[in-house]
Amino acid sequence: MTSTSVAFEKARAEDRAALVGYLPAGFPDVAGGIEALEVMVASGCDVIEVGLPYSDPVMDGPTIQAAAQRALEGGTRTTDVLRTVEAVAATGTPTVVMTYWNPVERYGVERFAADLAGAGGAGLITPDLTPDSADAWVAAADAHDLDKVFLVAPSSTDERLRYTVEACRGFVYATAVMGVTSARASTSELAGPLVARTRRFTDLPIGVGLGVSNGDQAAEVASYADGVIVGSAFVRALLDADDPAGGLKALASLTEDLASGVRRG
Repeated sequence: MTSTSVAFEKARAEDRAALVGYLPAGFPDVAGGIEALEVMVASGCDVIEVGLPYSDPVMDGPTIQAAAQRALEGGTRTTDVLRTVEAVAATGTPTVVMTYWNPVERYGVERFAADLAGAGGAGLITPDLTPDSADAWVAAADAHDLDKVFLVAPSSTDERLRYTVEACRGFVYATAVMGVTSARASTSELAGPLVARTRRFTDLPIGVGLGVSNGDQAAEVASYADGVIVGSAFVRALLDADDPAGGLKALASLTEDLASGVRRG
C-alpha cells in the first residue's frame, strides 16, 4: 500500500497542490467504475477516493446520491469496493475509501482494515465518525498502517481542530461548505480561514473539499491548500454523458482541466 502522504509530498516537491478525485464504486457499474477511475489517474489525479455506496448518504448532495443509488441498484457490495481499490491501487496511486461508518461496523472493523490493507488501500476517510468515537477504527488502522482521515469544518473550535488533527494520519480533510456536498459555481470564503486555523495545529497536508468543478476554482483552492478534493463534478461528468465512451472522454477532459488548475494555483 502507498500512503496518501507520498502523493502530497510529491506534489509539494513540484510546488503545487495535489488533485484528489472521488467516484463511488459500482458507478456506472463495477467494471465501468474501475475504468473511469483509471482514466482519472491517467489524466492527472494524484489520490483517488473510492466511495462505498450507502443507502442513507445524509451528507451527500443529489449528484452523489444518484450515483450511489445506481451502484446499489446494480448490486454493488463492500467486496466490490475492495476490488475497485485493488485495481486502482495497482496503478501506484494512493487509494482511500470514503465511507459512512455503519457499513464498516457491519462488515467488521478489524476485518475491513485487514481486507483494505490487503487490497493495497491507503486508508479511510470517515465523514460521520469523529476521533472520540473511533477507538476501534484507530486500533485497526494502526495495526495495518492505514491512513486515518478525519474531517474538520468551519464550525470546529480550536480545541476540536487540535484534537482531530492529532488523530489523523495521511492528511486532514477540510470540508469548507456548511451543508451537503455538490459542485458549486463559486468557492467558499470559509475555506481559506479554515485551512489557516488548521495549520496552527498540524504539519499534515490539508485537503479541501467544497464543490470545486473546474480548473479555475481548483487553482483558487490550490493557492492555500495542499490538496483539492473533487467529487460531484466527476460524478456529474458521467451522469450527463450520452454513452460510456462519451462519459470517459468528459471525465478525462475534466481531470486534465482540474490538474492544470492545481498546477496554476
